[in-house]
Amino acid sequence: MQIAILGAESLGVRGLSCVVEVKDRRILIDPGMALGYRRHGFPPHPVQIVVGEQIRQRIIAALRDATDIVISHYHGDHIPLVDANPYQIQAQQVMSLCQGARFWAKGSRDISAAMAARRDSLIKLLGRELPNAEGQSDGRIMFSLPVPHGEPHGKPGKVMMTRIEDDEGVFVHASDIQLLDEQAVSLILDWCPDIALVGGPPFYLSNYMNKNRREIAWKLAIRLAHGVSTLILDHHLLRCEEGLAWLDRLSSEVNNRVICAADFMEQPRRLHEAKRVSWYKEIPVPDDWHEAYARGEVDTQQYRNYADG
Repeated sequence: MQIAILGAESLGVRGLSCVVEVKDRRILIDPGMALGYRRHGFPPHPVQIVVGEQIRQRIIAALRDATDIVISHYHGDHIPLVDANPYQIQAQQVMSLCQGARFWAKGSRDISAAMAARRDSLIKLLGRELPNAEGQSDGRIMFSLPVPHGEPHGKPGKVMMTRIEDDEGVFVHASDIQLLDEQAVSLILDWCPDIALVGGPPFYLSNYMNKNRREIAWKLAIRLAHGVSTLILDHHLLRCEEGLAWLDRLSSEVNNRVICAADFMEQPRRLHEAKRVSWYKEIPVPDDWHEAYARGEVDTQQYRNYADG
């Protein structure tokens, strides 16, 4: 089994996209990305946009080669979008690349009206249905029934988790569960993964992450970390520096490996969204730069050395 994480917050973008190769199958999970359209009053800094451009190309290349494409849910950092902003993936440009792939998708229940519209737009572009994969299995791949996007009975709806197995072990992808639902964590442990890629708690939402939710997330994180040899925690967790400190503290509490996506890919930790304000202080951006970028009148050439550093 070969696992490549393409996009995540520790790699510089919003998302939790990865490719898993087993035998003759290349399974692409959540082929989308975003940059957080506005944080702390600022749009994405051009340094972050450089990284977004690079990761977008990796995801597009993976779409071309995928035998299977998995959609855990229909948020804009997890799928190509018909109405994509300049920092996401335009569905009209990529759906033709994956006509030969088999799709495994979150069904139409337990999703918002906006997510249902996104699902319908992808179906229209593909010219074929997105079959509901919840609770289904096919040889080496298995999918969960819907689990909460965060805490039970929360507003964002539900997501679908993925289990992939080969002779070398078991990998689980659990996007956006946020470690706030005990049943979701129990299911991951029941699947006995050797490696799990999991969306952690959203500490950047300081008003939401009250004392009770913090205690739940820590308890479930400890439980999961004790049960998985390599636990990769990322996504919402690493939209702020506090999340990174929380991750490192968790790692120090258990004997198993607890890391972020960048660590797993042996790349520098690039929490560009968390550092957005400091990027603007270090490298000022012309007032009309983003509008010009959206029109294709400027590019990111002058910022690329900063992104690579």
